[in-house]
Amino acid sequence: MICIRDRWSILWALGFCLASGIPAPAWQSDNGDGTFTNPVLYADYPDPDIIRVGDDFYFATTTFVNVPGLTILHSQDLVNWEIVSHVIPRLEGRPQYDLKDGSAYRSGIFAPSLRFYDGTFYVVTTPVGQNTRVYYAKNIRGPWQHHELDRAAFDPGLFIEPDGTAYIATSGGWDGHVTLLKLNGDLSQVVDAREIFYYQGAEGSKVIKRGGWYYIFNAVPSRLGLICSRAKDIHGPYETRDSLDDRTGGHQGALVDLPDGTWFGFVMRDCGAVGRMTYLSPIFWRNDWPVWGTPGAPGRVPAIARKPVQRQAICQPATSDDFNSPTLGLQWQWNHNPDDSRWSLTERPGCLRLRPTPATDSWLARNTLTQKGQGPWSRGEVKLDLSHLQPGDVCGFGTLGKVNAHIAAHCGCNGRITLAMEVGVDHGPSETRVTALPVRGTDLILRTELDFVQNQGVCSYGTDETHWTELGGRFGLAFDWRTGTFQGEQFAIFCFNPRPGAGFVDVDWFKFTDTKSKK
Repeated sequence: MICIRDRWSILWALGFCLASGIPAPAWQSDNGDGTFTNPVLYADYPDPDIIRVGDDFYFATTTFVNVPGLTILHSQDLVNWEIVSHVIPRLEGRPQYDLKDGSAYRSGIFAPSLRFYDGTFYVVTTPVGQNTRVYYAKNIRGPWQHHELDRAAFDPGLFIEPDGTAYIATSGGWDGHVTLLKLNGDLSQVVDAREIFYYQGAEGSKVIKRGGWYYIFNAVPSRLGLICSRAKDIHGPYETRDSLDDRTGGHQGALVDLPDGTWFGFVMRDCGAVGRMTYLSPIFWRNDWPVWGTPGAPGRVPAIARKPVQRQAICQPATSDDFNSPTLGLQWQWNHNPDDSRWSLTERPGCLRLRPTPATDSWLARNTLTQKGQGPWSRGEVKLDLSHLQPGDVCGFGTLGKVNAHIAAHCGCNGRITLAMEVGVDHGPSETRVTALPVRGTDLILRTELDFVQNQGVCSYGTDETHWTELGGRFGLAFDWRTGTFQGEQFAIFCFNPRPGAGFVDVDWFKFTDTKSKK
């Protein structure tokens, strides 16, 4: 698979991190020599929409039912990104968002559209089963307010003319009729709607303007392709051409301009168990049509290219956490809306305290704290204080996704704590590979390793950071949009009990690294 194989030729770029013993992120796109290697983030950041505001770039991405929802990242060169905001503090409108009457995995927030106009940021999204919402804020970090429209625009693409006239382009892949909605002055109401063209299977509309041309990019999921349509008038008539597919680069994306007037394209690509990743490509123009790649290698997203903006600092989204802050780091999201009475960062400063939530298994356990797994290989470790567990409490660490695998500490009716290792697919029956392994002491360190080259994981445990015991053997990693969470595999910390009492677990730290263990 190209999205993995191309990277190995330049792994030397991480050598200084490994030699120094400093825990390194799992992927560094910036090669340090003025070039970058795709993907720009080796993790599941799907349905990208990227804009430029002055010298700054902002990236909005799908978050499904993870909370806080709708993640915004920031960069000054399109290559080095950091998380700066989540737009939606809690999901509303369905009891399943609170893990009542079942779960809402694969639901929630899809395909946001991000724009900036006259000092205000706008994000448009359509929560599954609800009407479209237009979020707005003066600062990208919020606070955000929103209007709710009178209809649901599937995968909405916001576009704002220089005079402030705003439109949303929308199309569902089951249909292909691309409709243009015109909004009123404060983007709170639809004042006109008309179909502007048809392309079978098109969805994920994104609208830009260059010179006298309007361009609408649409994904075609049935063939994992990206098309580009253009017209002199925003209402058409449009002519359409193929742009890319997963063989030449990806699908669902668009273009962003740079301060010097050049253009880059961003596109999503399906990459197996790690999920759907964002790739970046230079763009050149031929007869007012965008061409991905370079004149020497046109029509495809390059594996390695010159950075869009030079001499910017290397940075990446945060990962490791010592839980010393009174607020959660932006790298964390709950699996659904959390029960805020059942977790704390202040009851024991320096630890995340999780009180069990009512559940019979980890899939339906509320207050599961997640972070993206990253490739091509990554490892997460957590240190747990089990001294306050009560009978029935089950607390552990592992994966959440299509494949759900973990080691969990079970507190029995006699107060004795044992370990179990389970592997489940979707929400089907779990395979218990190891059960009732006694725990000595109350401090426990759990480790989960994710290999997205081999699509395998392994869980281990220890009582210190030097001696590890694998438990349950290796398990497969997978991704599927029809089942599971519709996301790449995530690290997950959980604690549940069918009948919660006064027990709790304290999480001392989470450590993330790409340095493979020797044992």
